[in-house]
Amino acid sequence: MPGLSEDDIRRVREASDLVSVAGQRVVLRQRGRDFWGCCPFHNEKSPSFKIDPATQLWHCFGCGEGGDVFSFVMKMDDLGFVDAVRELAKQAGIQLTEEPGAAVARGQKARLKEVCEETASFYHMQLMRARGSQADAARAYLSSRDLGGPVPNEWNLGFAPGNQALVRHLSSKGFKPKDMVEANVAMPSKRDGRLQDRFFNRIMFPIRDVEGNTIAFGGRVIGKGEPKYLNSQETPVFHKSEVLFGLDKAKAAMASTGVAIIVEGYTDVIVLHGAGVKNAVATLGTALTVQHIRTISRHAKHRIVYLFDGDEAGQRAADRAARFVDESMLPEAGRSKIDLCAVTLPDNLDPADFVQKYGGEALEELLGQAVPLMRYAIDRKFQRYNLDDFGQKSRALSDALELLAPIKHSVLAQEYAGYIADRLHFELSMVTEKLAGVRAPRVYESSTEPQGSPASPAAERRQAMHDLPPRERERLRIEREFLVLCAQNIAVGLGYAEILAQTAWHHESYGVIAQALLAFYAEHPECADASEVVRGVESMLPGSASVLTSASLYDEVDPVRLAQFLAEELALRDMEDSVVALNVQLKHPGNMTEEEYAMAYEAVVALQKELVALRSAHRPLGVE
Repeated sequence: MPGLSEDDIRRVREASDLVSVAGQRVVLRQRGRDFWGCCPFHNEKSPSFKIDPATQLWHCFGCGEGGDVFSFVMKMDDLGFVDAVRELAKQAGIQLTEEPGAAVARGQKARLKEVCEETASFYHMQLMRARGSQADAARAYLSSRDLGGPVPNEWNLGFAPGNQALVRHLSSKGFKPKDMVEANVAMPSKRDGRLQDRFFNRIMFPIRDVEGNTIAFGGRVIGKGEPKYLNSQETPVFHKSEVLFGLDKAKAAMASTGVAIIVEGYTDVIVLHGAGVKNAVATLGTALTVQHIRTISRHAKHRIVYLFDGDEAGQRAADRAARFVDESMLPEAGRSKIDLCAVTLPDNLDPADFVQKYGGEALEELLGQAVPLMRYAIDRKFQRYNLDDFGQKSRALSDALELLAPIKHSVLAQEYAGYIADRLHFELSMVTEKLAGVRAPRVYESSTEPQGSPASPAAERRQAMHDLPPRERERLRIEREFLVLCAQNIAVGLGYAEILAQTAWHHESYGVIAQALLAFYAEHPECADASEVVRGVESMLPGSASVLTSASLYDEVDPVRLAQFLAEELALRDMEDSVVALNVQLKHPGNMTEEEYAMAYEAVVALQKELVALRSAHRPLGVE
C-alpha cells in the first residue's frame, strides 16, 4: 500500500477490534458468537448489521455492504484507506512509519490547501478593505442581496481584483508558481506565459471540504459578463462530483434533523442559513451524484429534498433530476435508504428570493410539501399533457412508464404503477402489463454483472427473484457460499485452490472473485487473517467485499467438512451441465460425422457412470 508499510497496516489491524470500533458508533447486541445492530449506512429499524468477531468482518443484510475494520471507518467517516489506517493507528496509540514518498504526496495536498486558505484570506481582505469602484461594486451587490453585515465574515466571502494581485501576494508568502497553478488559483498567460490570477473582478465564495478546509473557489462576475459563475477546476484536493458547498456548516443541522436541503447556488445556501434553514447545501454546477448522496447520508439519515427554482433554468434542472431515478432509489440497492424528495418554488423565485419575500417559516412549510422524487418526476411528465384527451393520456402513460423502466421489477415500481393507473383512470392490470413490456437499460436486465465486476447484492437478489429457476438460484448460492468460506478460512482457500480455478462459475463476477482470491493466496501464502484476505481482494476488485462478507447458512458446520461438501456440489453440478450439453449435441448433431457422434455418445455414457458414482459417495451435510 503506497505510503504505509504492510507491517504497519497489519499492526493497526491487529490492534483494532472491529466490535469495539463499530460499538462506538452503533449499538451492538450479542447473539451467539456474532454482534448485531442497526446499520449506520442506511436507515433501518430492525438490526441487519452483523459483525463476526472471529473473522473481524462486518456485513449488512439490508444494504449488502460489508468489509473489515478499515472499510467500516472509511465509509463511516468518508476517508480514504490510508487516512482510515492513520485514524485507527491514532486511536490505538501506534506510531506509523511511512514509506518514502508518502509524506511528499500528503504534503502536496496540504500545501494546496494552504494556498487556497491564504488565497481566501487575501480575497476576504480585498472585499473588506480595498478601495476602488470595482471593490465598491462587489460590496454593493452583496448588500443588495442581503449578504452584507456579518455575512462576509461568517462565510469568508471575498473579492478578486485580478491584475496579478493574488500572484504577487502568494509569492510574497513563499508559495511557488507550481503550487498556485496546481491549486488552480493562477494560470500561465496564453500571450507571454507569465503567471496571472485565475479570477478577475469577481465576488469570491470559498469552497470548503467537510472539515472546513478551503479547497476551491466559486466566483460571481460583478455586473455583466460571462460566465456568470466560474468555479475552480478539478485539483488533487477538489472534485466537483463529491463536494457540496456549505456542508461544513450544514452537517450539524443535518445530523440533528435527519434532513438535507439541496439548492443550486452559493447565495441560496447563505441566505437560507441566515433564515434559520441551516441544513442547506448546494452542488457545484453539476447534477446531484451518487457520491453526493453517499456524503450527505452520513449526516442526514432520513431525507434529502431537492429545492428547485421556479424559473426556466430551475425546471430544466428538475427534468435532469428525473434521470437520477434508477435502482439507487431502491432500499435494496444499498446506496442509501434515505428518502429522495423534491419540491419546486412558486412564482419563478429562487430560494434566496423566496426567503427574502416570505421568510424562513414559509420555506419550511413548503419543504414539508416535498414529494418522493419518483412521484415528482411522474407528475412533471403528466403536466405536459391534456389528460382529458385519450390520445395524450396514452402518451403520458408511455412517458411515465419510461421512468419506471430501470426498476420495473421492484416493489416500488409496482406501487407507482398503481399511482399512474389512478391518475390516468386506467385499469391497474393494463398498466402493469405495459410496465412489464417496457425495455429497461441493459445494465438492469442482465442476469449477471458485467465481466470483471463483483456482484452487487441488490443485483443478485433481483436476479434470484425474477429471472432464474430454482436450480440456478441454488447453484449461485453454493458458489457464493464456497467463495465466502475460502475467503474467511484461509486453510480451506489454499486447500481448494484447484476447485477455485476449475469451477465453471455460473455468475461471471464470482469467477473473477475466485481468480482474485487465487492471486492473493499466491502473493501471500503465509496470510492467516480473514479480514486481510477480504481487504486484499477488495483492493483488486472494489465491491467484492459485499460478497465475501455475506454470512454462511452453515455457521455451525465444521469448515473442512463444509468445504468438501460444497466442492463436491460444484463438481457434480459442473458434470451435470456437461452431460446436458452433450445430450443437446446428440439431439441436434448438425454437421457431426459418424465418428464424432460416436465419441460424443461414449463421453455421455462415461460421464453418466462417473456422475452416478460421485452422487452415491456424496453425503449430505450432517451425515457422517
